[in-house]
Amino acid sequence: MAAKAEDASTAAAVGKAVMVVGIDDSEHSFYALQWTLLHFFSPAVRPSGPYKLVIVTAKPTPTSVISVASPGAADVLPFVESDLRKISSQVIEKAKDICSAHSVLDVEYEVVEGDARNVLCEAVDKRHAEMLVVGSHGYGAIKRAVLGSVSDYCAHHAHCTVMIVKKPKPKH
Repeated sequence: MAAKAEDASTAAAVGKAVMVVGIDDSEHSFYALQWTLLHFFSPAVRPSGPYKLVIVTAKPTPTSVISVASPGAADVLPFVESDLRKISSQVIEKAKDICSAHSVLDVEYEVVEGDARNVLCEAVDKRHAEMLVVGSHGYGAIKRAVLGSVSDYCAHHAHCTVMIVKKPKPKH
């Protein structure tokens, strides 16, 4: 943890602000990452780029996925944990591929266990980030109310500028 704080300090010392991009396994978050790379890390902006890029994904806890009170839950928990670890690893690998394809190699990747809303706001605070980028699933008001919206929560609780990148809908 001290090394990560030093990384944030080092980025600030060399004049680079920290940008956190929150991703999950959705096409919307990968679109937000690609959009960010094109608009903030393109060759026109480089060579050094204005930001230190930190990509964060939240890995849910196994108990948030299944009820511990369910019959046989204790037997299933190790399998759920394994699947959640695998999904998080795949998300980070895809992010690495996207960054590599855009020739953005100076990136930190982090998997943090917990609810995405809290994980992203805590990452912003820990890194003293100036900007948080998240994708938007484009849910309507009812779905947002039922499912909760990570982007809406971050827009209201993160201590930095929050950019919500919405994937354009196809035109008919």
